[in-house]
Amino acid sequence: MRRIAGLAGIGLAGLILLVAAAGAWAWRAMETLPPLDLAPASARSTVVLDRSGALLRPFATADGRWRLPVGAESVDPRFLAMLRAYEDRRFAAHPGVDPVALARAAGQWLAHRRIVSGGSTLSMQVARLVEPRRARSLDAKLRQALRAVALERSLGKAGVLDLYLALAPYGGALEGVRAASLAYFGREPVRLTAAEAALLVALPQAPEARRPDRFPERARAARDRVLDIAAARGVLDRAEAAAAKAEPVPRAKRPFPMIAAHAAEEALAETPGTPVIRLSLDGRLQASLEALAAERAAAAGPGLSAAILVLDNREGRVLAQVGSAGYLEPERRGAIDMTRAVRSPGSALKPFVYAMAFEAGLAHPETLVEDRPARFSASYAPENFDQTYQGTVTARRALQLSLNVPAVALMEAVGPARFIARLRAAGADIRLPREAAPGLPVALGGLGLTLTDLARLYAGLARGGDVPDPLRRAGPAPERGPGRAITEPVAAWYAADILRGAPPPENALPNRIAYKTGTSFGYRDAWAAGFDRRVTVAVWVGRPDGAAVPGLVGRFVAAPILFDAFARIGGEPEPVPRPFDALVADTAGLPPPLRRLGRDAAPGSQALKIAFPPDGARVDLGLSERARPEPADGLALKALGGVPPLTWMVDGTPVAQTARRNAAWTPDGAGFARISVLDATGASDSVTVRVE
Repeated sequence: MRRIAGLAGIGLAGLILLVAAAGAWAWRAMETLPPLDLAPASARSTVVLDRSGALLRPFATADGRWRLPVGAESVDPRFLAMLRAYEDRRFAAHPGVDPVALARAAGQWLAHRRIVSGGSTLSMQVARLVEPRRARSLDAKLRQALRAVALERSLGKAGVLDLYLALAPYGGALEGVRAASLAYFGREPVRLTAAEAALLVALPQAPEARRPDRFPERARAARDRVLDIAAARGVLDRAEAAAAKAEPVPRAKRPFPMIAAHAAEEALAETPGTPVIRLSLDGRLQASLEALAAERAAAAGPGLSAAILVLDNREGRVLAQVGSAGYLEPERRGAIDMTRAVRSPGSALKPFVYAMAFEAGLAHPETLVEDRPARFSASYAPENFDQTYQGTVTARRALQLSLNVPAVALMEAVGPARFIARLRAAGADIRLPREAAPGLPVALGGLGLTLTDLARLYAGLARGGDVPDPLRRAGPAPERGPGRAITEPVAAWYAADILRGAPPPENALPNRIAYKTGTSFGYRDAWAAGFDRRVTVAVWVGRPDGAAVPGLVGRFVAAPILFDAFARIGGEPEPVPRPFDALVADTAGLPPPLRRLGRDAAPGSQALKIAFPPDGARVDLGLSERARPEPADGLALKALGGVPPLTWMVDGTPVAQTARRNAAWTPDGAGFARISVLDATGASDSVTVRVE
């Protein structure tokens, strides 16, 4: 007995020495291994998300792999439980290497002279993925074990698990559980069925041999083994495992999401290499409007595309950006982002002609205007779209019916150069034909701009004249510089109030949104833009190549899309609030100079013209001095011609009304001023001066 006890003691001492020697060797080997380079394993596919974090579009890595960012918190807990039960039951307890599993694997190998079960832990599998080696030798296995321990020491259990979830192979270019879940099930891995979770656990063991899109029966068999083990180890009950086995395995891959494809590409180009890009878009609204654009473009005719842009009026955030009717449709040139293409807007800019006329005191929504055949120059005699005339109408009615002659008359009064300058000052990139000087035809669409700029300008009307800069990224709004005003608040409300009464398209309810349509010359572009207090929507329909499409009219093609888009946004449209100083009156209640717009003076009289100050003058009244012993003198105003009484206005505000042709105005500070004079017939003249 003593001899046996002695031998046992010697054996135990030898075992302790062996373990100690092995530990010392492992420690020394780990210290002498070169540092593990985790940079390649850290590479992830760029993902573009909407404002709530939902996936819009992923992009492959530089080497063509789909390796999407993922962590344990974004994966179904049942998948994680099955993974541990199947791959590494003692994952939470071991230091990276499981001695029990290694001993079991070694015993089975000695007993059967073949590998019955592996001893690799999840940490060792991650080590193999991070530092792949072709050789399957004992030396490679030992190196793998040492790397596993080092990984756990540096990253912890959570870091190792996250690496496995991101790097596990799933066949082909798929890496990580998120890419596999999207490819095989079409959804994120945060919520999986038992059958789906089991399949994703089984595939990394033999990713090519078990690919369900190539070998569905092998994939099913592997999945069912995982379900059996999960049931045996208490992760699932037997009935649940049996029900999961009855589910079919997917036999084909699904395409990755490609929502807001144009916006995603633009964002990636702006910030290349950024792993996660979050846009301001509403993913559900974006998908809904993409379907709407595709449906309506297909109904409109072959080769036609459509674009839709939605802005939040409060901050100017882009809520939806549909660049085409189908990104992958070459016959519609779907890869072209038509929200950024320069096209002719037709009548869509008329509201801004009216707003500037209202601001300058040239007209009011109830001012009477003439819609009759008129010649504005030797060669320019505009006609209405339907080639009919309405006679004498209010400015309100003229804009609601989109009459051309009144719009050109107002443009003549406002001045084309001033009109273009105001649009550009508001941030719109206006293109003129061959950089020609602006003329009266710009009132009817004789220029080019983008759908994005049109949406911004209409959002400016909803914001009291303040044109927003479109914000395409989620997160806090950046500090905004001085505002870009297209007009002052009262004039903006006048235009919005008029547009809210525009006749709606067929089967749509009236007086819900303020909107205007446009049709470019030759039926090449159909436009519609509208807004309420909350949002602005702009729509374009046409051929990206600019070809003419007979019958392509904004009211019949683009306006129905606009109203449908508002319906999909949801909520009851809210009108823009009225400024307290807006003048609400009928034609008879207006000041006499505002009752009628006249292009010419009364018969037999000289045309009305401001004689002093001249247009563009700089007048020194002593206003620029820091201190003055007495107030500055008033600025003398003098007119020639016209029919008294004359009304003088500065920046749209009346300052004098007199039967004589002389008046005076005392400015309250230095700066630019727009001085206008109106006579009893409605004729007017304006100049811009700088007082100092």
